[in-house]
Amino acid sequence: MKRTGILFFPAFDWSLGSSHPEREERLLYTQEQLFEEGILDLSQIKQYSPRVASLHEALRAQAIFPNPEAPADSLDAHLIAAGSAILLGEARVRGEIANGFVLARPPGHHSGATVWGNRGFCTLNNEAILVNHLRARFGIKKIAIVDTDVHHGDGTQDIFYHDPHVLFISLHQDGHTLYPGSGFIDENGGPNAWDQTLNIPLPPGTGDEGYHYVLENWVLPRIQAFAPELIINSAGQDNHFTDPLASMKLTANGYGRITELLQPDLAVLEGGYSIEGALPYVNLAILLALAGEDYHHVREPKQLDRPGLTLAALKPYLEDLNKRHQSLKPRFTIRNKPFFPKGNWIYNPHSVYYDTEWFQETRYEYIRECSHCGGTVYLEGQCNQTSVLVRIPFQACPDCEQAGYDLWDYLQLHNADLTSCLLQNLLHDKLYLWHKKEGLREF
Repeated sequence: MKRTGILFFPAFDWSLGSSHPEREERLLYTQEQLFEEGILDLSQIKQYSPRVASLHEALRAQAIFPNPEAPADSLDAHLIAAGSAILLGEARVRGEIANGFVLARPPGHHSGATVWGNRGFCTLNNEAILVNHLRARFGIKKIAIVDTDVHHGDGTQDIFYHDPHVLFISLHQDGHTLYPGSGFIDENGGPNAWDQTLNIPLPPGTGDEGYHYVLENWVLPRIQAFAPELIINSAGQDNHFTDPLASMKLTANGYGRITELLQPDLAVLEGGYSIEGALPYVNLAILLALAGEDYHHVREPKQLDRPGLTLAALKPYLEDLNKRHQSLKPRFTIRNKPFFPKGNWIYNPHSVYYDTEWFQETRYEYIRECSHCGGTVYLEGQCNQTSVLVRIPFQACPDCEQAGYDLWDYLQLHNADLTSCLLQNLLHDKLYLWHKKEGLREF
C-alpha cells in the first residue's frame, strides 16, 4: 500500500503576538477538522512525531548571524519545524511513505542564505534545510522546489540562486502588489545556474482556473525537462479567497487540484492566515489529494463573493510573461576583490529587509564563474557588524573547492573587520564557524 505521511507541529509556545496572523492556534482548527473527518484513521495515512534539527543541519543551508541590536528569538521552535521536515523527507527517501505533508510552524520560505533575525514570519528555512540534508546524507542530486505560497519565496530563492542542481519555481501574487516586493520574471538564476529559477508573478484575483493553467502549461513541462529525483512543494495557503493578507481567489478544491497536478513527494506548510475559514479545508483537500482520495467534496463555509479572473482575461498576460522569460539573456558584472583566488567573480549587491524587527542587511555577493559546478560563493553581510559566508557547493570541482579554502585561509589571517565567518563545505559536509569572541568551532 502507498502510504502518506503526516506530521503535526503546531508550536504552541511560539508566536509573534496574540493578535498576529502567525500565532499559536493557527493549526488547531486543522487538527480538529482532520480528526472530525476521520482522515487520520485511513489505512494509508501514517503519522509521525516531530524531531529537532541540529545546528549542523541548519548551518548546512544558512549562515546564522544574530543581530546584536535586535531582540533575540529562540531557535527552538524553528529547529523543530525544520527537523520535522527532515524526518518526513527521510521517510520518503527510505520508501516508508510515497509522499507526505509537514504541517508545522513556524514557516520558513522568507529566510535566506544569511540569517540575522526574523523576516516575513520566518527565521529558518525549513525546505532549504531539508533539501541540503537529503543531498548530504542520501546523495540526492537533483531536487525541484515549487513554492505555491501567495508571497514570493525569496529566502528559498536566495539560498539556491547559484545552484544548478536545484530547480526553484515560485507562483505568487505580483510583487508590485504584495510583500516582499520581489519574484519578477528577470530573477532567473546566477551565472552558473542560469534558468534554474523561475518566477511567475500573477495578478491579484487569479483563481483556480488560472493557477491550474499555469501549472499544466508552464510549471509541469519545466519540471519534466529538469527531471528531478524529488519534488518539494512549499505549500502556502494564503492564496485562498478568504485570506486577510492577500488578494487571490483560490478555493480548497483548487488547492487539491494543485496537489494532484504537482504530485509532490513532500508538501511543507508555509503561510495561510484564514485560520478558521480556509486552513482546515485547504489542508484537508491537500492531504486527501496526497493520499489518492477524492477531495472534490471539500467545501469551505464561506463562498466566493466574486469570481476570480477568467482564463480569457489572464492568458494575454501569461503569454507576454512567457515571451519576456524566453527573451532573457544573462547579464552579469565581473568584479574581483584583490584577495580573491583566480577566476572571474560575478558581483551581485543587494539589501535584505527584516520587517519583523525593522532593520536592514547590506549584502555584497560574489560568485566564482565556473563551467563545471555551481561555483564558490562569497557573501559579505553588514548589519551593525560584518560577517561572511563562504560556500563550497555540492559537486564542487577541484578549482572551486580550492578557491573556497583559499578564501577561508585569507579570512582567518585578515579578520580585523569581521565579527564572524562561516565556511560551508557542502562537497564534504564540513562546517566551520569562526567568531571574534568565541574563536573557531566545527559543527
